[in-house]
Amino acid sequence: MNRPLLFLDVDGPLNPYAAKPEKRPDGYTTLRVPLDGGAHKEDTGLSSRRRPPRVWLNPEHGRFLPQLGFELCWATTWMDEANRWIAPVLGLPELPFVDFGDALLQERPDGVHWKTGPLVDYANGRPFAWVDDEQSELDQTYVTAHHRGSGLLHHVNPRIGLRENDFLALADFAQSLDTPRTTG
Repeated sequence: MNRPLLFLDVDGPLNPYAAKPEKRPDGYTTLRVPLDGGAHKEDTGLSSRRRPPRVWLNPEHGRFLPQLGFELCWATTWMDEANRWIAPVLGLPELPFVDFGDALLQERPDGVHWKTGPLVDYANGRPFAWVDDEQSELDQTYVTAHHRGSGLLHHVNPRIGLRENDFLALADFAQSLDTPRTTG
């Protein structure tokens, strides 16, 4: 059986962008991504004098993520650029990514996050966990209604990023999928 997917957002879970800007969290390294690096679509057209965006990454995350029992997949506005900028800092191999296409950053009238539908489509019934800092109950309701497999939407505080308790929750979810079910 295929391992479940772990959809990884960068900004929030891996990059605690909402942490105090003057204090890099312990264990994190600072990456400056050139504005022309293509990492953030919303940064296009800005002045070339603007300082490159700061990204804080914890290389230890790259050790823990592959051990959780998932197939890792980028689910971020960085899309394939996460393989260029984020994966090397974390020591991760090149990962598949969800190409959000026309859905990228497009607000939906029903309040469901713009990533949710494409992630459900990408999973195609396969169990998944999704770590992000922007999910809501509307997203969980959508996943429950439109996804045939198990789905865990795991919210991560963008001020602190992924922590030990997050890794434990993800590992528990992956292990729960391996539990044989008894019939009565």
